[in-house]
Amino acid sequence: MPTTASPDAESPPEGNAVAEAAARARKEQIGRYVAMILLPFLMVGMMITGYLVAMHAPAPNNMPVAVAGQTQQAEQFAAALEASDPSAVDVRIVATDEEARQLLLDREVSGVVSLHATDPNATVYTASAAGAAQVSTVTGLLAPQVLAQGGDLTVEDLAPLPAHDPAGLAAMFMATALMLAGYMPLSITLSNSPELLRFRRVVPLLAGWSALIAALVWLVAGPILGAVEGHTAAILGISWLAVFAVGSVQLLLTRIFGPLAVLVGMLFVMVLGVPASNMGMSVFTMPSIYATLHSFLPTAAAGEALRSVLYFGGDGLGSHLLVLALGAAIALLATLGVDALKRRRNPEAGTPEISMASLTARPRPASNKVRYATLAFFPFAMVTLMLSVMLGSMYQPAPRDMPVSVVAATTEQAEQAVAGLEQNLGGLFDLQAVGSVDEARSLVQDRTVTAAYVLPSAESPTATLITSQAAGTSQQQAVQSVFKQVSAGQHVQLTTEDLAPLADSDSSGTVSMYLAMGWIMSGFMIIVVGSSAAPAVMKLRTLVPVLAGWSVFMSAVIWLIAGPLVGTIDGHLWQLFGTGIIAIFSTALFTTVLVRLLGLLAVIPAVGVLMFLGIPASGAAMSIYMEPGIFRVLHDVLPMPAAVESVRSILYFGADTVGSQLMTFGIWGAISLLCVLLIDKARADKARPPEATERPSDSEFATA
Repeated sequence: MPTTASPDAESPPEGNAVAEAAARARKEQIGRYVAMILLPFLMVGMMITGYLVAMHAPAPNNMPVAVAGQTQQAEQFAAALEASDPSAVDVRIVATDEEARQLLLDREVSGVVSLHATDPNATVYTASAAGAAQVSTVTGLLAPQVLAQGGDLTVEDLAPLPAHDPAGLAAMFMATALMLAGYMPLSITLSNSPELLRFRRVVPLLAGWSALIAALVWLVAGPILGAVEGHTAAILGISWLAVFAVGSVQLLLTRIFGPLAVLVGMLFVMVLGVPASNMGMSVFTMPSIYATLHSFLPTAAAGEALRSVLYFGGDGLGSHLLVLALGAAIALLATLGVDALKRRRNPEAGTPEISMASLTARPRPASNKVRYATLAFFPFAMVTLMLSVMLGSMYQPAPRDMPVSVVAATTEQAEQAVAGLEQNLGGLFDLQAVGSVDEARSLVQDRTVTAAYVLPSAESPTATLITSQAAGTSQQQAVQSVFKQVSAGQHVQLTTEDLAPLADSDSSGTVSMYLAMGWIMSGFMIIVVGSSAAPAVMKLRTLVPVLAGWSVFMSAVIWLIAGPLVGTIDGHLWQLFGTGIIAIFSTALFTTVLVRLLGLLAVIPAVGVLMFLGIPASGAAMSIYMEPGIFRVLHDVLPMPAAVESVRSILYFGADTVGSQLMTFGIWGAISLLCVLLIDKARADKARPPEATERPSDSEFATA
C-alpha cells in the first residue's frame, strides 16, 4: 500500500529557508542603521578635520620668492631673509630684474624683491591675479627686511585683478562648481539607475553632461553675473575637460567602492582639493603636503587653468590641461580593466541592485524618461545654486553702508565730521555720531558697528580707529584701508585699537565658520542619509530620540576635532557642546520637513538654505556689509549665521549673544517639528479608509 509523506517531512528545509531569509533581513537592517550613522560621521568628520588642519592658521611655509640684484648684495639679503624665519621662505637669487619679474608672471615664485644697486631702496613685485591672499603675506615677509636695511620700499602689482573680479574669486567658484558636477552624479546614478553606468553608455552621457555644465558655468559666471569677460571658447573647453576628467575618475571609484565612492571622491576633490587648489588661500601658507597635492589634484588643475586664461593670457595652461587629460584617460582605461576582471570572475553578474528606488517622496517613476530627468535635475540644480548664489554674493566685495561710529570732543563736532565724511565716502559707510570713546568701544564690542573713528583732540593729537578683528577680518581690513586714507587726507597720524584680536590658532578667523559648518552638516546629513538608508527610523517617535543621541554625539565629535585633535580652540567645552546639540537638532528637524515633502531632492533646498545662502549670510567668509543687502536680512534669521555668531560670541566675546542665537535655533526647530506633525497627520488621514457615510437606523437593526 503506497504511503504519502507527511507534511512534517518537508518542514525543516522550509523552516531553514525562512530562518535564513530572516537572518539576511536582520543583517541588512543592521547594515542600514550602521550606514545611517557612519556615512554622515565620516563626511562631516573628514570635511571639518581637513579644512581646519589646512586653513585655521595660515603662515608662510617655504614660500618661493626671488631676489634680484648684484650677486653679493642679493646673497646678503637672501641670507638675512632666511635667517629671520628659515621655514617661511624658499629664496631664489636671480641676476636681473626682468628674470625675476618673469618668474612671478609664470607663477614659479609668489613674490619678488628687486634691490637697487646704488641705494638701500628696493621694489617688491606681487601678482594679485596669482592669488590675492598671498600678496599681503609676501609683502609682510619682504618689507621688514628692506626697512631693516634703512631703505624705502616700493610695491608694484605686476598682474592686478580686473575691476569686474576685484577679489579674484571667479576662478575659485567656477572650479568648485565643476568639481561638484564631476563627482556628485555618479554615486547617485549607481544607487538609482545603475544601468546607465555601463561603459559604452556612460562615456557619451558623461561627455554630454560635461558640455551642459560647461555651458552653465560660462553662462552664470559670464553673461549673467559678469564675473568673467571674454575667453568663451577657453572657458568652455577647460570646463568640459574638468567635469569629464573628474567624472571619469569617479566612475572608476564607483566600480571599486560602490556607493561609498562619494566619500572617496569628496576626500580628494573637496577635503584635500579645495585647500590644495591655491585659489582661496596660498598653498605656501599651509602644511607642505598641500603644495605637493597642488601639482596633481583636479581642483587645483581646473582652478589654475581658469586663472591662467582669465588673468595671464593662457600662460602655463598646458600643464594643467595635461593633468586633467591624463587623469581622464587613466581612469577610463582602469575602468575597462576592472570591468574585464569582474566579468572574468563572475560572467553571470548583472547590473548592481537598486538601493535608492526614487529620488522624490513618491514611488519610483514608471517612465525611464521621468526618472532620468529627475536624476539629471538633482546635480544640475545643485551646481546652479552653488555657483549663482556663492559667486553672486561674494565676487565683488565692497563696503555697502557699513556701520561706523565717529567720535569727537562733542556730539556736535562728531555730527559735523559725519556730514563732511559722507560727502567723500557716500554709500560706503553708515556713519553715526557718538559722544564718547567709551560708548564707541561698547558699540564695537557688541558688534552694533564694525569700527569707530576717533578724531584727534587736545588730549590726543592722533586719530584712533577702534576695531574688532574677531568680529570679521574682512570688515576690519576694509575700514582700516579707507580710514587710513581719511586720516592721511586730514594730515593726522592714525593708530589702531583692536578690542578682540583673533587667537594665534585662529589667525584667519575661519574656526567659527568650520565649527558652524560641522553642526549644520551634521543636522541635514543624518536626515538625508537616514531617509534612504533606514526609512523605518524616520517615523517621528523613533526619529526624535535618535536625533537627540546623534546631536549629542556629533557635537562632542566636532569639539574634539577642533580642540584636542587640531588645536584650534582652547576650552569652552560646555558652551560649544551645548550650543552644538541645539544647532544640530534643529537643523535636522528642518531637513526632515523637506525630506517628508521632496524625498532625496530635499538636499537641494536644504543645502541651498543652510549652506549656499547661509555661508554668505553668516559673515564668516566675508562681511555681510560687503555683500548684497539681502544677506543682512538673512543674517538675522538663518541657522548658519546663528551658528557662526554663537561660536564667535563664545570664543571671543564672553558668550554675550548666545541666548539670542539659541532662540533662532529654537524657532527653527519648533516650527519644523510642528510642520512634521502636520504633514504626518495629513498623510495618516489620507491613508485611513473612509468611514461609512450613513449609520443604520434602529429600525433597520430591528428588521435584521
